[in-house]
Amino acid sequence: MLEVRGLEAAYGASQVLFGVDFGVRAGEVVTLLGRNGMGKTTTVRAIMGILPARAGAVHLDGVPLTGLPAFRVAQRGLGLVPEGRQIFPTLTVRENLVATAANRLRLPDPWTIEKVFALFPQLAARAAAYGGTLSGGEQQMLAIGRALMTNPRLLILDEATEGLAPLIRAEIWRCVERVKAAGQSILLIDKNVRALTRVADTHYVLEKGRIVWTGASSELAAREDVQHRYLGV
Repeated sequence: MLEVRGLEAAYGASQVLFGVDFGVRAGEVVTLLGRNGMGKTTTVRAIMGILPARAGAVHLDGVPLTGLPAFRVAQRGLGLVPEGRQIFPTLTVRENLVATAANRLRLPDPWTIEKVFALFPQLAARAAAYGGTLSGGEQQMLAIGRALMTNPRLLILDEATEGLAPLIRAEIWRCVERVKAAGQSILLIDKNVRALTRVADTHYVLEKGRIVWTGASSELAAREDVQHRYLGV
């Protein structure tokens, strides 16, 4: 479904990505792993059109995305939960969700506010609260819900549980599993290898802007050498 081939990107004269190749199939959960500064968020930014690609190509269902502005990429079916959440602090929870609601792909059973509230009951209880008053965990739930309201072909979560308390992290992982069970394709970035090997199908490890290892969850769990060498665990 998503195909990334030979992707290169840079910030000014500093090149960060060097020919990144990976893909996500329909209904699959894929991770991008690596230590800080290895190019994970840059890869997401290049896919989304936030950062122009220097070379390479990104296709969604065979349709090229490379060179499109970010809003056009989103309209094609990519839903981003960005690092740092970036919810609208002066809008209520309900307004945050309504602001992004769309069903451009004309899905027969689209995400609605009611379905998001069923997934995250904490948000339903705070529907009238302003985004800026929510806890970090609630903001992450809202960011996920906001992305789901676009009814994306692919949901991208950048640092899915960064900075969250353990109980909230567990709740986020449970919700990711439920969304996966509903058939949602997901690209995940996070540092919790144990949780990722439980929910994901395929893993790609980035080292200095290059894919250096690829494998299934069972392979990653068994490869302590890969975890120590590239993930620092």
